[in-house]
Amino acid sequence: MKKIRIGVIGLGGRGLGLLKDAILPRENVEVIALSDLYPDRMEEAAKAVQEVSGISPELHRDYHEILKMESVDAVVIPAAWEAHIPIAVDAMRAGKIVGCEVGGAYSVQDCWELVKTYEETGTPCMMMENCCYGREELMALNMVRKGVLGTVVHCQGGYHHDLRAEVSFGRENRHYRLRNYMNRNCENYPTHELGPIAKILNINRGNQMLSLTSTASRAAGLNEFLKREKGEDYDITNYPFAQGDVVTTVIKCAHGETIVLTLDTTLPRFYSRGFEIRGTKGMYTEDTRSIFLDGVHNKYDFDWKPMWNNVEEYRKDFEHPIWRRNLEEGVRGGHGGMDWLEFDAFFTAIEQNLPMPVDVYDMAAWMAITPLSEQAIATGAPQAIPDFTNGRWTMREEEPCWHFGLANVCEE
Repeated sequence: MKKIRIGVIGLGGRGLGLLKDAILPRENVEVIALSDLYPDRMEEAAKAVQEVSGISPELHRDYHEILKMESVDAVVIPAAWEAHIPIAVDAMRAGKIVGCEVGGAYSVQDCWELVKTYEETGTPCMMMENCCYGREELMALNMVRKGVLGTVVHCQGGYHHDLRAEVSFGRENRHYRLRNYMNRNCENYPTHELGPIAKILNINRGNQMLSLTSTASRAAGLNEFLKREKGEDYDITNYPFAQGDVVTTVIKCAHGETIVLTLDTTLPRFYSRGFEIRGTKGMYTEDTRSIFLDGVHNKYDFDWKPMWNNVEEYRKDFEHPIWRRNLEEGVRGGHGGMDWLEFDAFFTAIEQNLPMPVDVYDMAAWMAITPLSEQAIATGAPQAIPDFTNGRWTMREEEPCWHFGLANVCEE
């Protein structure tokens, strides 16, 4: 089998981690080019490639040089947030298949440019949203598709992650989050929670997000953290950070469903994606790993504690086929196996010429939540969410049934 030859653009913590854990161990992939603005990052990544595959990849500070390489079939883009769409657009124009890491867009216009470029070039592009391949998220998707939870009317999720140290030490770690938190106030990281929900609600394939409202709390968490960790004299201890500590975004869908997203990254807390699906026959709640089914669990109306962790009782009937096979073969890669699965999907789609399970329309719609929330917070006014399919969401062709597809649950 011909190996897929790729370039990796962006080799910070996320890029290097994906390279080592989710890409290099594959026999059907060769990493032949690397790009980063920092030479030391490229050198560390090149050493990892050499040790695993024996290949000495080309190193280019300017990613355009990788796009000129005829030998490169595809690029993976785990660069800084603001670089995702420009690099993805350039790569599609160069005929390189794109696997792009997650994050919000900086303008709705950029999202339209992403879609326009795909439609003009036909070059496949996938957003690498690993949470779409999370075990809990996929089990919930399976239950919804089987009708167990009834008609879904409300979903919620969040990015609840204490990132105070990562943001505050952004200059030392050369991390892009700091400049974003200093200057922007928005739902800056919506896709971890929104991606799995969008698939459950058939967004862009029979359903559509119509509008949103967004509200941000005051920003105090980073200042108090910096005061404690770096002292009053540190130059940004008292900086007026733009990013609110907690941002709540409410989305209305074409068929009446509502989605609540919460960004919570600069206050002390435990990690959670706050994933919850509410239907007419029951609910799935990730925080307590609980399933509540009407007529089965009603006795726990006032005391849920006996139900905590009851998800395991339903694995036999509702474990998603993706995860059944993953457990049988042995879980690999970072983030509990999600990273490996998303790259399984990406490379399988390339090899078999299948549609990307998280395609450019998904990518544009999910990333657009960031600039729209920014506008909603600034103005206090609801914002219309563009239809990046230009009406085709009402009649798009059905996605083929394949193992890593997310529109349907395909038994093997």
